[in-house]
Amino acid sequence: MNDKKQPSEVNPPAAIVSSEHLTSPDSWPLSEFEYGMIIAHNGFSRWMIRCMHAAGYSDFSPLDVLVLHNVNHRDRKKRLVDICFVLHIEDQHTVNYSLKKMAKANLVAREKHGKEIFYFTTDDGKKVCARYREIREQCLTSAYRTLNQEGSEISQAAALLRLMSGLYDQASRAASSL
Repeated sequence: MNDKKQPSEVNPPAAIVSSEHLTSPDSWPLSEFEYGMIIAHNGFSRWMIRCMHAAGYSDFSPLDVLVLHNVNHRDRKKRLVDICFVLHIEDQHTVNYSLKKMAKANLVAREKHGKEIFYFTTDDGKKVCARYREIREQCLTSAYRTLNQEGSEISQAAALLRLMSGLYDQASRAASSL
């Protein structure tokens, strides 16, 4: 009988987490997932800033970029509350500040209908979004296509992130009641 263990049995791969002190024996996968979200969030934020800079605008935060693209989405006018809802942002004032920055840059305009204010992209805003897309295609999407021919893994990851978002929302509500 051969008692020699396989290399993976001798040294199991170490979990990669950012805060070992937060883990319990059965929650290592959750901590690994959280670390993955942290580095993905920071990488995505850095990407949005750099892509927007390449499109000709260097003074915008990741939130500003998200707001601009949301306002431009489907070429429909949107209310502040709708933008916040879709982007899942609780603090409306941060989105309102982004809208003001975009308006000052002439990328977004506003229009009042009764008591409601609706936001929409200007022609300059649409051009910036189009330029952002061109840069995205050149730098990101082309590389993505070589990695994932089917797209199913990315779709599954997106579904998991939406599911986990609900779990974190529920946990934050529970923490608020403590």
